[in-house]
Amino acid sequence: MAEKNKTLTPEKAEAAESPVAERTKDRRTFVPAVDILEDSNNLYIYADMPGTDEKGVNITLENDVLTIEGRVDEYKAEGLNLCCSEYNVGDYHRVFNINEPVDRDKIEAKMKNGVLSIVLPKAESVKAKSIPVRG
Repeated sequence: MAEKNKTLTPEKAEAAESPVAERTKDRRTFVPAVDILEDSNNLYIYADMPGTDEKGVNITLENDVLTIEGRVDEYKAEGLNLCCSEYNVGDYHRVFNINEPVDRDKIEAKMKNGVLSIVLPKAESVKAKSIPVRG
């Protein structure tokens, strides 16, 4: 039974140390789980980042590399002592290579209930065009 419950409860994956750079702060960093969806007009990225609010999120797109970072402040209940904790607190970091042109001026992002939603509108040059055939 315990084995079955383990598979139903996703665990946060801790970010691996970069072989190129070292961290400047000694804090845990996790890789947020994401869903990436696409339609003819947009790419949609949904990242699970519990404990982060819109003020703690930083998103950059530079040279077709999208970087998502989230800062989580540790919660301390006043007048209470922590007896047991199964939830690890830490920041979030994830990087993606965007493989098609996006309209950078129309990118939107919002944070709600620990889920970051990013909409990357496709550039007009990559949208499918219907070409009429004449007889």
